[in-house]
Amino acid sequence: MLTAIHFLLTYMCNFECDHCFLYCGPNSKGTFTLEQIRTVLEEAVKIGTIEWIYFEGGEPFLFYPIMVEGVKLAHEKGFKIGIVTNSYWATCSEDAELWLNALTNLGVKDFTVSNDEFHFENKDNNLSKIAKNAAEKLNLPTSSISINEPQVEMRFDTEYEKGKPVIGGGVTFRGRAVDKIIEGLPRRKWVELKECPYEDLKGLGRIHVDPFGNAHICQGLSIGNFWETPLSELVKNYDPENHPICDPLYRGGPVQLVNDYGIAHEDAYVDECHMCYKARLSLIDKYPQYLTPKQVYGLDK
Repeated sequence: MLTAIHFLLTYMCNFECDHCFLYCGPNSKGTFTLEQIRTVLEEAVKIGTIEWIYFEGGEPFLFYPIMVEGVKLAHEKGFKIGIVTNSYWATCSEDAELWLNALTNLGVKDFTVSNDEFHFENKDNNLSKIAKNAAEKLNLPTSSISINEPQVEMRFDTEYEKGKPVIGGGVTFRGRAVDKIIEGLPRRKWVELKECPYEDLKGLGRIHVDPFGNAHICQGLSIGNFWETPLSELVKNYDPENHPICDPLYRGGPVQLVNDYGIAHEDAYVDECHMCYKARLSLIDKYPQYLTPKQVYGLDK
């Protein structure tokens, strides 16, 4: 059941992190207007099961007035609010509180900051700590996302895959991560990658919406365009069996996807996301309405 809508408020970001699965950066295109946010929120009400509205990116604070007004509109409709930020704006405690003050009493139940080596080399003294302290002072519930350089460890604690290498760090191997940080990592045989372990391809659970109208079940994998078909209808009519990419992924993961379409593939991949992402790249011109936007795949930059 769909309970959360995540606004990719903008694809633009002041950072250009190697691990970014959306390929975001200073030159990325696409930002929601206030009127577009209103339209999506009205559709969220129609869906009837939405509890959470998130504002993220890219970096949502780059378009601060639009973000704050979007939060107000979502709060007025009774949704719980989440925000994800890289905290670039938290240059000192006083300024950070000023940035966050407008968000108090607006239903913000999760204020999440990125606190990792991709964003800040100095882990002990960085902007995310300032942002988190300011949010706590203003009674905004806070949490952190910490995604670090992949590190290979050997797993001996369980019988399942005992003695096999485990890649830690939390990186999702799609988007820019595939181009920047795959080299040297251990790989699994392609025939083992028979499921999508991260997204709910049947019940959805959550979707990400972008300014171009794409409703993402996974970044770069859309179930349709809500500027062409209202979002509530897309959600109501969604069935993985009728989706050319979600159907094989639901039945048998990336292995099924490459088998169904006869896609040339490597012998091994870092994980399911890596294989799925590479397979989708091969199909992007065949299904441009579902594998979109191209900039998420490092194309049309």
